[in-house]
Amino acid sequence: MNDSQFDGELAVVTGADSGIGRATAIAFAREGANVVVTWLHDREGAEATAAEVEKAGARAAVFQLDQSDPGKVRQLFHDVRTTIGVPTILVNNAAMDTTGTPVRDISDEDWDKAIRTNLHGPFYCCREFIRMIEGTGRHGTIINVTSVHQEIPRAGGAAYDASKGGLRNLTTTLALELAEKNINVNNIAPGMVLTPMNQQAVDDAEQRDRQVQSIPMKRAAQPEEIAHVAVFLASEKARYIHGTTIVVDGALMLFQGQGA
Repeated sequence: MNDSQFDGELAVVTGADSGIGRATAIAFAREGANVVVTWLHDREGAEATAAEVEKAGARAAVFQLDQSDPGKVRQLFHDVRTTIGVPTILVNNAAMDTTGTPVRDISDEDWDKAIRTNLHGPFYCCREFIRMIEGTGRHGTIINVTSVHQEIPRAGGAAYDASKGGLRNLTTTLALELAEKNINVNNIAPGMVLTPMNQQAVDDAEQRDRQVQSIPMKRAAQPEEIAHVAVFLASEKARYIHGTTIVVDGALMLFQGQGA
């Protein structure tokens, strides 16, 4: 283990079976934190993440979670508390991507699924986390993984864009409520990241090269580059950073509107 700044800490990382969630779980483990790994569909991926957490010298616990169901979120936090302990770090990473469907054609079911997964789910997790850590005297950290699309919408991305914008505003509201309660809350807004959400770009170098032309740095991020920011935000060095969004996008948002 390279460092132990999070010795005695327990991090819950949702959607840690792959991508940003996996990288974040491993990064916290390397800094001394035990990690709860949640998954929805990919048990094998979650177990692979847990193996890497344990390889780093930390304890891992794997739980299936459908975060769109408040009862299952309550059960998760109950099980975590009774089997491992009270978590001090929450990373709301699990999400579903856009379907690319225009508003006129989005079904009620698809809209509801996206909003419940990407916005209701983090809300349920934040609520249980706050209830659990309040009164313990311990410092807490909430990190919500939003997206550059909280600010720059895409045609065909209504549900995703609305859910990420809503999560941004949930974060800022929480910041006002938690400012005096020893709980920090912030967003990380990634741009293009080479994860299963961008699997075609991961697999196809030509497509990836086309997509990154709108990124001034001319490359996508690696999941570890997002994870490093999460570790920083949970550290003592970031205690005065509260209620803000850290954008990790290779200057993609600055590109919007250029040449217009």
